[in-house]
Amino acid sequence: MASTYTVLLERDKDGWILAKVPAIPGCHTQGKNVEEAIERIKEAIALCRETQKKRPVLNRFVGVQQIEA
Repeated sequence: MASTYTVLLERDKDGWILAKVPAIPGCHTQGKNVEEAIERIKEAIALCRETQKKRPVLNRFVGVQQIEA
C-alpha cells in the first residue's frame, strides 16, 4: 500500500540537491538534480520502511518559510 510523504529539498553549497523525509528519521539522500534526488528518495523511503519496525507518523504538510533572524 502506497503512502504519501512530504519530502524537503535543499541545494547545498556544491550544487547537489539534498532530499529528506521528516516523517522517517534518517531517511535522506542526494542527487545532482531534482529528478535524480526524487528518484533516490523513493528508493530510500522503500529501504527505510523495510528496516524500521514502527510506522512513520505522517503529519500534514503546512508550508515552508524563510525568515531572517
